[in-house]
Amino acid sequence: MDLNLLRALDALLQENSVTRAAERLGTSPAAVSRTLARLRRAVGDPLLVRAGQGMVPTPRALELRGEVGALLRGCDNVLRPGAGFDAVHLQRTFTVQATDVILAGLAGTLVDRMRAEAPHVDVVFLPETVEGGPALRQGLVDVELGSLGHLDPEIRTRELMPMEVVAVARDGHPLFDGEIDARRFAAADHIGISRRGKRQGPIDSALDALGLRRRTAVVVPSHTSAMLLARDTDLVALTPDGWLQDTIEALGLRTFPIPLDLAPVTLGMAWHPRNSADPGHRWFRDHLAAAALGSG
Repeated sequence: MDLNLLRALDALLQENSVTRAAERLGTSPAAVSRTLARLRRAVGDPLLVRAGQGMVPTPRALELRGEVGALLRGCDNVLRPGAGFDAVHLQRTFTVQATDVILAGLAGTLVDRMRAEAPHVDVVFLPETVEGGPALRQGLVDVELGSLGHLDPEIRTRELMPMEVVAVARDGHPLFDGEIDARRFAAADHIGISRRGKRQGPIDSALDALGLRRRTAVVVPSHTSAMLLARDTDLVALTPDGWLQDTIEALGLRTFPIPLDLAPVTLGMAWHPRNSADPGHRWFRDHLAAAALGSG
């Protein structure tokens, strides 16, 4: 039985009249009369019978009245976008792929926000081991957060904010003895941050345009290890400006502007379109974005 037949049956059982049911359904009495005949055959009961100038329900019709109404309400809830979503009842685990510096910067804020609204939601943070969309397409990751690139064509994205990159070195580094220009910056030994061991990047291109080169003496896979190494050596590392400032100061480090013309990095969020309309996933993305914007 299709949903239109159920709606017609509900109207007939509520109105006990073909004419009034037709008005309620926005159709003609003749069409409702034909539908009533189909319903009688399907149910095996006359449902409504003549009583003088009106119609009265049969015992079977009275039994069906409440069941049909409840069934239609359930169907409406299923078919209505986002119907009945309440974060407090959400029991779900979301997986986010992000760098360690972004994770450390926003995880606390995100957890506080979620616990206030959805105490049964958990978050798993993964390193950027599978970049560029495959993990999203395969359903291994709910959201990718960071500098987005090489995404699968169907992936949905949202730009959150530009992130300036600054240099960081120990508080007593010789660089701080004078003005830090491009030449002195290039003369220092540097820490590269790359999970793939890359030694070159936008900084090297900008230095090359000035006829300068730097030495990347060490390459490490994470910002955390880079900052710890910078704390104990005269190596220079990089970090997003404004992130983890308390941690940087606690480690005895200082940040300074990179003396080069560099474009900011855009912090973005990516997810697979199968999750776009899901109310729980949308709720999580909104909180993740708010935590990122509040941390940067």
